[in-house]
Amino acid sequence: MKKKYLILSIICAFTATAVTAQTRYVDPIYTNADIEVTSDVTYGTNIDFLTSKLHSSNAAQIQADLVAIGTALATGQAIPPNHYNPLDTNTTKVKVTDLKMDIYQPKASVDASTDRPVIVYLHTGNFLPPGINGSPNGHKVDSSAIVLCTEWAKRGYVAVSMNYRLGWNPLATNVEIRRGQLLNAVYRAIHDAKKTVRTLKDDAATYGIDPDKVVLYGEGTGAYVALAYETLDKNEEMELPKFRVGGTGPSYINRAQVGEINGSGGIFNLYGPSTTSTEVAAVVTAGGALADTSWLEAGDAPMISFHSVRDAFAPFAEGTVIVPTTNQPVVDVQGANLYIQKANTVGNNDAIKDIKANDPYTVAAEANYGKTVAYIYDAPADEITINTEVKGLFPVLLPVADEVLNNQASPWQWWSPTSALATREVGPAGSGFTAHMNSLQSNPDMSPEKGRTYIDTIMGYMCPRIALINGDITLESLSVNETLSSTAASVYPNPASTEVTVNVDARYKVTNISIIDIAGRAVLTATASNIAVLDLNGLQAGYYFVNVQTDQGMISTKLIKE
Repeated sequence: MKKKYLILSIICAFTATAVTAQTRYVDPIYTNADIEVTSDVTYGTNIDFLTSKLHSSNAAQIQADLVAIGTALATGQAIPPNHYNPLDTNTTKVKVTDLKMDIYQPKASVDASTDRPVIVYLHTGNFLPPGINGSPNGHKVDSSAIVLCTEWAKRGYVAVSMNYRLGWNPLATNVEIRRGQLLNAVYRAIHDAKKTVRTLKDDAATYGIDPDKVVLYGEGTGAYVALAYETLDKNEEMELPKFRVGGTGPSYINRAQVGEINGSGGIFNLYGPSTTSTEVAAVVTAGGALADTSWLEAGDAPMISFHSVRDAFAPFAEGTVIVPTTNQPVVDVQGANLYIQKANTVGNNDAIKDIKANDPYTVAAEANYGKTVAYIYDAPADEITINTEVKGLFPVLLPVADEVLNNQASPWQWWSPTSALATREVGPAGSGFTAHMNSLQSNPDMSPEKGRTYIDTIMGYMCPRIALINGDITLESLSVNETLSSTAASVYPNPASTEVTVNVDARYKVTNISIIDIAGRAVLTATASNIAVLDLNGLQAGYYFVNVQTDQGMISTKLIKE
């Protein structure tokens, strides 16, 4: 029997005459065919810790490499190609990599907007390449990344899926080494994310975005990065005992080597200083956790989270991060049950706190607030309570598994079981144990259909809140309005080039007819009449909506202007 997911989804689709108005940044107003993707845009170049040989025994060569790279950058020359070649271990030890992003957006032929919000997607993967990390996922082109970015673009956003630098040794036998290397990997990824945000803001006109409306979306490992990006803003925050060697030694983060919080400086960092702000409008997470809630302060960006309550790898409340690659503990953190509560307490989520539970996504989320449910550990930790003051949290409740680490953590992920990454052997040599088998342990009924169901929910819960935070909609516009039957009016011809006729059933008294562009602006109005002809010659080609207000409700119809 298939498991029933405690999740609600709505399939939004345009028809010739829709019975509900479509709202940009909330509903899909474009089709898949309307979206274009520009792949592998370079947003920065930096030292690659995955392929560099930064051992003390290589000190002289490392210094020479850094001088060569620095000289090239200072003189405007290309970095010598042998620094890009990980196989060249004789002449260079310090390797560099060009960091890439994919940009999803509506085609210019259907969207002339120049001030669109942008959502930056940070992938999962445990800071190791797919396959090596024990999973088929961990790249900017993961299945969930492609679908999420496409769905955001269909709602009018610009969506960016970025890669960030990887590299640490999960097989280190010393927990101090593992912890230090993993924390540094997070720190470097924060720098990469800040470089991405600055690149987008510096070229806002090129991308047609509003630089004040940048949202970070982190999935799994990317969620840790997104949360730390927003909350880590003081050097002393890296001096907490859990971030210091042995609890009392120096911080695992050596800023002289890896750079300052803002992303500049450091011996092993190529990003220079910048006056461009890295401020973001909101942070959205699917899984992951916050390094420490003391980092979160009033004035930080609003936060929205989707978190599996019984996630054994990233605690829902408070606990120790378990890295799926090795199933070994790393550092204590706090999950969404705590950090979303604090975001509400200090007022950071005020913009979304008054959303009424009158849509299925909000109803589903808030139905679990305050519940005490069975947890994944033995007594006395065999129960967990979902907090009540957690507006912005969508707690995902799935059945308790027989084994702790088999509890589902990321039900929104899926992959092709036959891909090269999925069939890569990750167990002992000759065991036949693949990345696909390994990932199935915490996502046993993985499928595209299941993953897309969760993404439907993520869209339905997240997008209205982001639009509200950005000021693109109002609380009033989120109210559920009565709408008329699809037979109440007809609009023809459609598509239309010069004029369109709106014919409303004589039973209704028409009070207003208007044509709305995809940014929500009224670009044409007509005399209130049950039969109206509108001149379209002044409109650009693209998508519009015909809104007819009557004495018994409103009907909204999509119109294509040729």
